[in-house]
Amino acid sequence: MLLELRAENYAVIDRASAAFGDGLNLLTGETGAGKSILIDALVLLLGGKASADVVRHGEDKAVVGCVFEMTPGAAAVLEENGIDAEGDEVLLRREILASGKGRAFVNNQPATVAVLRQLAPELALVHSQGETMTSFDQAQQRLLLDRFGGIAAEAVAEAFAAWKATRAKLEELLSDEQDRLRMADLWRFQSREIEQAGLTAEDEDAQLEAEKRVLANAEKLYTAAMSAHELLYESESSAESALGAALKHVEELARFDARFEGPAQQLAAAKSAMEDVDAEVRDFAENINAAPGRLEEIEDRLAALDRLKRKYGQTLAEVMAFGAESARRLAEVENRDALLEELRAKEQKDAAAYEAAARKLTVARAEAAKRLEKLAVAQINDLAMNTRFNVRVTAVKAQQNWAAHGWDEVECLIATNAGEPLKPLYEIASGGEMSRVMLALKVTVEEAVAGSGRKKKTVLPRTLVFDEIDIGIGGRAAEAVGRKLKMLSRGQQVLCITHLPQIAAFGDQHFLIEKTEKKGRTQTGIRLMDQAGRTEEIARMLSGEKLTETSLKHAEHLLANSR
Repeated sequence: MLLELRAENYAVIDRASAAFGDGLNLLTGETGAGKSILIDALVLLLGGKASADVVRHGEDKAVVGCVFEMTPGAAAVLEENGIDAEGDEVLLRREILASGKGRAFVNNQPATVAVLRQLAPELALVHSQGETMTSFDQAQQRLLLDRFGGIAAEAVAEAFAAWKATRAKLEELLSDEQDRLRMADLWRFQSREIEQAGLTAEDEDAQLEAEKRVLANAEKLYTAAMSAHELLYESESSAESALGAALKHVEELARFDARFEGPAQQLAAAKSAMEDVDAEVRDFAENINAAPGRLEEIEDRLAALDRLKRKYGQTLAEVMAFGAESARRLAEVENRDALLEELRAKEQKDAAAYEAAARKLTVARAEAAKRLEKLAVAQINDLAMNTRFNVRVTAVKAQQNWAAHGWDEVECLIATNAGEPLKPLYEIASGGEMSRVMLALKVTVEEAVAGSGRKKKTVLPRTLVFDEIDIGIGGRAAEAVGRKLKMLSRGQQVLCITHLPQIAAFGDQHFLIEKTEKKGRTQTGIRLMDQAGRTEEIARMLSGEKLTETSLKHAEHLLANSR
């Protein structure tokens, strides 16, 4: 959902901002007030082409920004492009300099316009006159059809991933044979060198370093260990002798007084612990002297391990993994013919599985397309249009067309006048007609989802923007457009610019775009209207600049009926 839109020094806007809400957000105002300028600003933030012409006269730069709620798709785009997410929101900003140069930011981090274009279909879809950047392309038409029919492509996606992985292995194996044989000699040497090193554990170097520290200080440690042994056990006044004598006396006391049973046990435990410590230090001292050449062996071994780490990885674990990978690649070369036969058989099996899943998906889409055509025509014709409408599903079965969503190309075709051939939606000349067709399609799909009992899932884009949707209509058709916008806004946020009071009456939030003059400069502003303001604005749309009692009553009637 679009939460906020801001513009500064943009066209005739000095500084303006609007906080949008759930449901249907309507923008109205006098002709020429700058309603479409705000939509143009949003298009710019979604990756539209910038021009120095948008910079307000006399200013150095124009700045536009917006805040959208985060979506899973947007989060994936940010991660893919190395941009940090900031909570549950996506912040977009563009700066256009008077020289024509500009900068883009996402979450206050520098970004490219290409990133904005990747984010666009995850956040909003704009329908306006001449606007093609966020057009309703075939990918979005396919998504709309799948949503209408409750069609899931998971099975096709899994089959495609399996086939693609097998295909990649096969192509790798079939690559330049001369290069692979040359690499085989390298892999053989690397594998043999690591294998001959006889690595015993991933932390062998750490263990050896610890042992080296002990041996490097052998004399000092031996003296300390033997001194401890002397004090604990060997000397006449050793701890063992003192504890033993004390234990006998306390045990004698315990024979006559039960209170000394606990102390006797504690002394016995202390004597046992002391004996364990003595045994430990004695063994330590004996082992230091057991292998006088051990220090040299450890240093040689550590040097060998360091050479391996310099060549094959920062840790022994990485070295061992490198050796295993070299051995695997070598085995592939040495067993190439057998592996080729195995991979070709698997590739054929995976391809057959994908084809079966894709054919099933094509059938489901074709059936859904027929139902969508029938329902969409009725919705479109409710909006003062007499059209023929077709949803074409074409299975392009060549392998280069295979994808995780199947091999189908989905295209909506329409003829808005009798006797004309069906044409793709983007060839419709009128922006108003395009917006109305899109409105009818979206409503058809959402009604089908609501009536199917399926759990509603957020479908991208979450925010729909309609401009010039009311061109060439009025009366009952205008009221039908308003009702359809209202219905659509129950499931996702809708922004709409309108000149018709019948549509304006259905808004959940109503914004007025107005021009004012300040210090000899024309400025465009936007403000959210309360109930009284809405009544006056709809009355103005009915009767013109001069409000009448009749127009005010008519406005109140429209607002009451819309509720």
